[in-house]
Amino acid sequence: MLCKRVLSIPRTGIPASWVSVAVQTRLQSTTASSSSTRADPALSEIPPPHPHHASSEASTRVTALKSAKPFSEFLTDTFHRQHDYLRISVTERCNLRCLYCMPEEGIELSPPARLLTSPEIVYLSSLFVSQGVTKIRLTGGEPTVRKDIVALMQDIGKLRRDGLRELCLTTNGISLHRKLDPMVEAGLTGVNLSLDTLDPFQFQIMTRRKGFDAVMKSIDRILEMNKAGAGIKLKINCVVMRGMNDREVVPFVELGREKPIEVRFIEYMPFDGNKWNKGKMFSYQEMLAVIREKYPTLEKVQDHKNDTSKTYQVPGFEGRVGFITSMTHNFCGTCNRLRITSDGNLKVCLFGNAEVSLRDIIRKENDGQPIDEAAAKQLQLMETVQAAALLSDEGGLVNERERQILDIIGMAVKRKKAKHAGMGQLENMKNRPMILIGGKPALPGLGFSSRPRTTLSSLPWSKIPPHILPSSHGSLQARLYHTKGSTLDHQPSSQPTKTNNNEESSKSHALPTASDPDLPHLTPSQTVHMTQITSKPETKRIATAACTVHFSNARPWALLRKGQGTHKGDVFSVARIAGIMAAKKTPDLVPLCHPGIGITGVEVSVELEGPVGESVEGDHGCMKVLATVSCFGRTGVEMEAMTAAMGAGLTVYDMLKAVDKGMVIGEVRLLEKVGGKSGHWRREE
Repeated sequence: MLCKRVLSIPRTGIPASWVSVAVQTRLQSTTASSSSTRADPALSEIPPPHPHHASSEASTRVTALKSAKPFSEFLTDTFHRQHDYLRISVTERCNLRCLYCMPEEGIELSPPARLLTSPEIVYLSSLFVSQGVTKIRLTGGEPTVRKDIVALMQDIGKLRRDGLRELCLTTNGISLHRKLDPMVEAGLTGVNLSLDTLDPFQFQIMTRRKGFDAVMKSIDRILEMNKAGAGIKLKINCVVMRGMNDREVVPFVELGREKPIEVRFIEYMPFDGNKWNKGKMFSYQEMLAVIREKYPTLEKVQDHKNDTSKTYQVPGFEGRVGFITSMTHNFCGTCNRLRITSDGNLKVCLFGNAEVSLRDIIRKENDGQPIDEAAAKQLQLMETVQAAALLSDEGGLVNERERQILDIIGMAVKRKKAKHAGMGQLENMKNRPMILIGGKPALPGLGFSSRPRTTLSSLPWSKIPPHILPSSHGSLQARLYHTKGSTLDHQPSSQPTKTNNNEESSKSHALPTASDPDLPHLTPSQTVHMTQITSKPETKRIATAACTVHFSNARPWALLRKGQGTHKGDVFSVARIAGIMAAKKTPDLVPLCHPGIGITGVEVSVELEGPVGESVEGDHGCMKVLATVSCFGRTGVEMEAMTAAMGAGLTVYDMLKAVDKGMVIGEVRLLEKVGGKSGHWRREE
């Protein structure tokens, strides 16, 4: 009756097949939840299809509760958390290049042989479902770029007969609309769609790709299918970063004014190479304040036990608002999630760096080789995992392969900590880039390698925390130092500053204001701000800077003169690369530099210069660094050039400090700049 009613709803361009299958799936799920012997039927969110069956449904539920078996010991940790939710990364690839979830220099893709095959993914899915997992989410990279994603979902969807209730997808939505219909037929029940801006131009900046219209098309398609009865849970995930998209919090909330959309704001989290710093993090308390400024009636909604988000709603709005507060207020106490990476490693915590390989055990009987369809049939993977589920229910011994895997899973789960590290520890903790864990989509065509590389995060100077401007003027004023000329020479004392009441004393302690054209970074109220450059014309701008690394003994000169490198590699090449990377990181290090100015070129030269001679005491040679940065924009690149020179100089020191800790880096200076209002300037030396 219900299927017939849904199919009679008029719609345009929606195939009838997915509607009936989707409704049947939910009817099956309801029936399964009523008689399940493993999961708690009371947790089912699916209402009974016919109200007059309520009494018989209640009786069935009571019977099921009485006969329910304990949750799997393998998936229960020492804090009694039951892990019935599994996230599986099915690819490292992505069709976007999001700024914040991976290193700027990219990652090397794993060789295909290291990644899980579809039979291996289905096998692991079946094994986890046999132990009580009721929800599986497929992630990436971007899962929709996997060629056989629909077929994979069809195979996993068949696990509904074994107790799987939800099959979900985390996606950026670029190509989802083209594959959504067969995915729903396969059993798709939920979509978490990552979208960090509602501005098409900003979307291209943040993702380094076009595609905003395609994402909106996917959202519209889901809403259209839901009107016809598909019942897909749609959540839009938005990572909020200060100075990037924090101004869009309210527009995202207003998406739910007339549409049943839940927008979840996520606090910016640290992963390898994503340029995280505390100053960029926009906390959920700040987001709440922004929303309540316009919608003061925003009210809290009751959360479910294992929800990662704190849910709110504006009265009268169809949609909801959620906050995922991993950084400021963890939800570890009710965590029920496990993760499998695309290369087959199990992670029990998103922020943990401990992993165990499940892939290697699966492949042991196949001589360590990837298992395709033919090998899966030969090894009888699906048959043994089904037998293991039955034997486990009956208390018997399971197959050796399944027993080994379950033992490893159980040990990993038992090692799970009560909660993840705090914010101060997380930002310095080694972890995978998010794309390799199964989180937000990121840079395509690049991948992960375990061999060490010289990256920005490995350079000694990258550990210096950047000065990020606080949101309030008061706290910002506390950072300002008293000035002597244009130099900040000492921190303000905790005691009140004693001043004379004469005009001269007042002038000596007053900060310059915006009325001084030479100090445009200060407003008339004596607070720092980033200067407006929108009215400036776009011109070609070039800047050249230099620095010198002076040796304190003869060993570096002798080593480098022979063309020898150090145990860390080629000093000249690594220093040049570091200088280029440093130029691009300047806005993260210098607080008032404008980000995204569009550098068009960076050239860094590192040259060895020998001692002048015995007549100059203490001269043991040096390394000369010269950096030139160019752009076509509204502001100059002098700071980028000096940062490049300094970054290269620091890297020279880092690579040679084993033979000379007395080196001195000095003479950092701008040599020349071209373009802009001040025109051409050159240092007279």
